[in-house]
Amino acid sequence: MAKLDQSDRDHLADKQYAFPKQRKAPLEDASHVRNAVARFDQVQGVTDAERDDAWKRIQAAAKTFDVTLEERGWRELGNPKA
Repeated sequence: MAKLDQSDRDHLADKQYAFPKQRKAPLEDASHVRNAVARFDQVQGVTDAERDDAWKRIQAAAKTFDVTLEERGWRELGNPKA
C-alpha cells in the first residue's frame, strides 16, 4: 500500500474516502480498500446511515480495484462465519 502523507490526503477529494465528512479511510487503491474494510469498525462518531454510505463507497472501490469482499455488508465485519 502506498503510504499517503498529509499532503497527499489533503489533495484527495472527499468522495475518495469511505467516510468523507471525517476524511477517514481513503480508497485510493486495492490496498487502501482492504485497509478500509479491516479498520471499518475503528471509525468513531458516525451513524449507521453514514456506515451504510461508507460501505457502498467501499463496495464500489472494491469493484474498481478488483478486490473481493467476503462480507455482504458492514454489519458482518468481525462476525465469525457460522
